Amino acid sequence: MKKSEIRFSIALDENKIPEAISWSATDAGPDIHFAKAINIALWDREQVGTMKIDLWTKDMPVDEMKRFCVDNIGSMAENIVTATNDKEMATKMRALCKELSDYLDKQEQNG
Repeated sequence: MKKSEIRFSIALDENKIPEAISWSATDAGPDIHFAKAINIALWDREQVGTMKIDLWTKDMPVDEMKRFCVDNIGSMAENIVTATNDKEMATKMRALCKELSDYLDKQEQNG
């Protein structure tokens, strides 16, 4: 069986606030990649619930964080179709993404 690993490294300041987030993966080559935010969700089969890790660096701009959240919802819409073929749920999630994107566009225009 083939194994793949993803590793995250979080550099914290003296107040334990993330300053840098890096990651590497065995299937992504030897390079280390950098991110401003991560959102990891795991389905715990024993607790039968979601466990989450949400981290962002202090240099993550608010507007990018909002876009990151909308992008996550869009990604979940694609996941729900692939995993369950529930196209109606995906359509509703995509509609929410559109509504939120329009809201953010309006904020940026007025900004």
